[in-house]
Formats: sequence, C-alpha cells, structure tokens
Amino acid sequence: MPGPTPSNTARSTRATQVVADPRWAAILARDGKADGHFFYAVSTTGVYCRPSCGARQPRPENVAFFTTAADAAAAGFRPCRRCQPDQPPLAERHAALVTTLCRHLEQAETPPSLAMLAHEAGFSPWHMHRIFKAATGLTPRQYAAALRTHRMQARLTQGESVTEALHGAGFGSASGFYAHSAALLGMAPGRYRAGGAEAHIRYAIGHSSLGSVLVAASPAGICAISLGDGPAALVEALHARFPQARLTGGDPAFASLLARVIERVEDPASAAALPLDIRGTAFQQRVWQALQAIPPGSTLSYTELAQRIGAPRAVRAVAGACAANLLAVVIPCHRVVRNDGALAGYRWGIERKRALLDREAGH
Repeated sequence: MPGPTPSNTARSTRATQVVADPRWAAILARDGKADGHFFYAVSTTGVYCRPSCGARQPRPENVAFFTTAADAAAAGFRPCRRCQPDQPPLAERHAALVTTLCRHLEQAETPPSLAMLAHEAGFSPWHMHRIFKAATGLTPRQYAAALRTHRMQARLTQGESVTEALHGAGFGSASGFYAHSAALLGMAPGRYRAGGAEAHIRYAIGHSSLGSVLVAASPAGICAISLGDGPAALVEALHARFPQARLTGGDPAFASLLARVIERVEDPASAAALPLDIRGTAFQQRVWQALQAIPPGSTLSYTELAQRIGAPRAVRAVAGACAANLLAVVIPCHRVVRNDGALAGYRWGIERKRALLDREAGH
C-alpha cells in the first residue's frame, strides 16, 4: 500500500502544528476574550477572522495565525464580512454606540421613543434595547427616567419651585411625577427642596462587636444602618444627609428595632424581618435585590453580580451601586469581592467587611 504523498504529509504536519497551538482552542471555543490578541486566516476562503467569528470552523491544515489584522491583509487575505476583523471589536463598537445614545437621551428635551433610538443606532428596536441594557444595566426608558429625576433633584436643590423643576426636568405630567415622587426623591418634592424640612427621621445608636451602630428610620421603614468607631461621626453624617429634617434620637420605642438590627450585625444569618425604606435608582435597586439573594457564607465577584442581574458589561455601575448602599449588613454588599477573591472597598471599613465574612464562614 503506497504511503502518503508529500503533499498529504505536509498538510498533516501543518494540521498537527495548528491543533497543538493554544490559539486553535480559542478558535474552537469562539472565545471573545481572545479577540484583538490574534487573527486567523483560512487559505481555502482567502479571508481572515477574529477568534470569536461565528462562521463555519475551518480545517486546521488550512489555518494560519497572524498577530495583527494588518499582517493578515499584507499576506493577501481579505477581512471576513461576518466578524469584520478590520473594525474595532464588537464590544467597543457597542460601547461607543450606547455612549452616543446616552448623550442623545441627555440632550433631548423630550425622551425619544425606542423606535427613534433604534433608527439612530441602525438596529432593530429589540436588538438596540438588548445592547443598551447589557451596557448600562437599564433600559432606555429607565435611563431617561433616571436622568429626569437627577435634573429634578438638581433644580430643587438650586431653589426652583416644584412646578418649575418638574417641567424643567422634562416631566410631561405633574400627576405622573407626584404618583412616584416618594420613590424618586425619598420624600415629597417640597420637603426635598427644603433639604428634608419637616421630614421626621428617628434614630438610635447602640454598640456591637463591630463598633457603634446607628439605625435611622422614616415612617416607611429603616432608611440607614451605619457602622463606625463612635456615635458622634455617625450622627454628624445623618445630619449632613438631611440638614433640615426633624431628627429624633433616644426614642425608647425605637430600642426594639435597634436591637433587631444589632442582632443581624452579630449574626448575619439571622432571618429577623426588618421593615426597610430602600431609596435608589431602578438600577441600584436591582443590584440591592440581588445582594439580598446572596446566602450567608457565600460571596460573588462584581463581574458575577453584574451577570446575575442581566447586565454583564455594567461591572463598574454594579460596584457603584454597592458603594451607594446605606443599609449595612441588611443589604449585604460585604458579600461582594474582587474577581481574584480579594476584598474591595467597603463604606464601613475593610476590617469590618473581613469580620463579617469570617463570621458568616463560621470562623
């Protein structure tokens, strides 16, 4: 039986070399993380691609690797029409597109419709909606609503009347705004404008193994749980948050609620139900709800948390929402760590975060 021809031998050797190259595994996995690190060309089609290209996978003996797109082009290959390797990576193009759409939303006096945004993006409404939410963690409608709320807050703080601020921020309906004003501002618009004047917030301070604990509550429920080295700084921070509010401390009837919070601090696995007044943007509340679903003794990375809420590209926004949490332990942002397992920043101190995690792990 005749042996392989020289041509077949060369092809077999070439295939063996390509399969042994780690870059071949990235091509088989269509690994998007490898995009930009190398490109591959296919001799039978004359095109070069990104590792993540969704085109039919080539035979290894027909593949050549290149460090840059320019190298592949110089060797006579043309860019694949499907993965467009001569263009910026898809993630970068989507990020640039979403940035443009966000600027458009910020500058528009009246929020554009989903169809208008999709037309500007050059995608179907469904596709544009998915890209926008993946990048920001919010739908275009939620993003526009958050912008209006921030404008409303700024105008009220600058002394405008509620009516002026409402229309200047882009709210088309006063009734629609007032129906949700407590959730958006944390209190009635007039009180927000006056720095919390007439808002009644009760608070109490106790001691735990992690230091002083301040618990503050509005009529709706607990609005702040703070940890610190001493009572003075905690009370000062509460006054700074509501400079004109009526703060009441030392209320004996508040002692039982304080005790339940301290029980949760000492035993994070405690299932004691606590009435909460959670105030934040739609995105922040999604993150905080996901945090409450992390069981004691477990941790997630910021990346995993972003994936859990369906916004894998919004890792920085997720970290920002964790940092904005005002309810220590009850909304357990201490259970979020870096990708390598290291402890990241914690509003109430890294040592307290470590102590909480050690306590939950049974140390």
